[in-house]
Amino acid sequence: MSPRDGGVLRRLSRWWSARPAPGRRTALGALAAGAVLLVVAATALNTSWRDERAAAGGPAVAAAPAPDPLTRSIGELQDRLAEVPGDWSAWARLGSAYVEQARVTADPSYYGRAEGALQESLTRRPDGNDTALTGMGALANARHDFRAAADLAGQALELNPFSAEAWGVLTDARHQLGDYPGATAALTRMLELRPGIAAFTRASYDAELHGDTADAEAALEQALATASSPADEAFCRTYLGALAFSRGDLDEAEDQYSAGLAETPGAAGLLLGQARVLAARGREDAAVDTYRAVVTSQPLPEHLVEFGDQLASLGRDDEAAEQYALVDTVRTLFTAGGVSDHLGTALFAADHGDPATAVAEAEAEFAGRQNVDAHDAMAWALHSAGRDAEALGHAQEATALGGAPALFRYHRGVIEAALGLTAEARVSLAGALDANPWFSPVHAPRAQALLESLGGRP
Repeated sequence: MSPRDGGVLRRLSRWWSARPAPGRRTALGALAAGAVLLVVAATALNTSWRDERAAAGGPAVAAAPAPDPLTRSIGELQDRLAEVPGDWSAWARLGSAYVEQARVTADPSYYGRAEGALQESLTRRPDGNDTALTGMGALANARHDFRAAADLAGQALELNPFSAEAWGVLTDARHQLGDYPGATAALTRMLELRPGIAAFTRASYDAELHGDTADAEAALEQALATASSPADEAFCRTYLGALAFSRGDLDEAEDQYSAGLAETPGAAGLLLGQARVLAARGREDAAVDTYRAVVTSQPLPEHLVEFGDQLASLGRDDEAAEQYALVDTVRTLFTAGGVSDHLGTALFAADHGDPATAVAEAEAEFAGRQNVDAHDAMAWALHSAGRDAEALGHAQEATALGGAPALFRYHRGVIEAALGLTAEARVSLAGALDANPWFSPVHAPRAQALLESLGGRP
């Protein structure tokens, strides 16, 4: 049976549903769940920068009334190591917890701490330490060093082929490297070993990549059914909402985001989705306020760019420029945390009149991985440089899996139109707008205008 057989997920889902309810998941037990879909958005500005923004008049981020489970677990591990510094297992778990904390807080300084703790674990136990190798693999994924992540996961699995966490790291790395059959095979093994939130959310991503939206939603619903904390529920609802929004279902997306925010007020991922829905419904002021809350809480580069695009779509160009200007500052902190962002830099440069930078950054990204995201970035960068004949093949590869997002289809349509492939362009542009008429506050109106200029829908 092929690893892409949707029956694997359905059969495991039915089996899992019939099992007794699982015990409560600890924060450390759920570390791997954070990697899916967010793996390419793991770091941003540190806490001191957010404090400076608040001091300069920006909205402050409310402090949590009590330590969250992950922070509490980190504290407990630190206390354990203060008493027993030779506990290699605790060092490994602390390092993995720091990787997750970097994602949650958008503070890249945690990556250095994670590397130090994991290296200490390997020093204390250099042989047979699959836990630390798995943590190092997750750290490599977060830093976008996907080849290293795949290698480290492979080393961990040689020691412990029953490690669901290592299979998850390998799944993520293979997805990002463009090895989709290999990713699905690794995911299938993870589902067999531990069909919980971490596996089901990855299954959703894998299904969505291949255009299997029904399986993608079913997997997220399975993940939600196993959620045992507000953070787990917020995580699942964030992606259920994103999946609904990606297919243009604003009502379902709004319901998921609202339900998640009722459990976890202020969660950045849920607020981002809510901002998109508000913008799509034409509630401009509310959308801007919500976007502002997102970038204050979690100033990731893509959040700043998206907020800037929303402001630009409203004619608020000076405010948009302020958001765009922050991106370089953010990426400086990315670099300090050991994270590269060639893909994001390439797309931003292509959209903002810097084709030389766009092509150079896209080529750097493509040298490290050849997945659909890298193909799309190459296509759009080459288009911005007027090299549409070269761009077309990349645009076709970016949309080849069956689950191409609306933005990828739009990029392909623009390139086809530039090459005089009018019939093909009309199909691509209509497909983008059919998938999600609100896929971008800047590019969706352009897609509609270009489609009409080409003669409308096919």
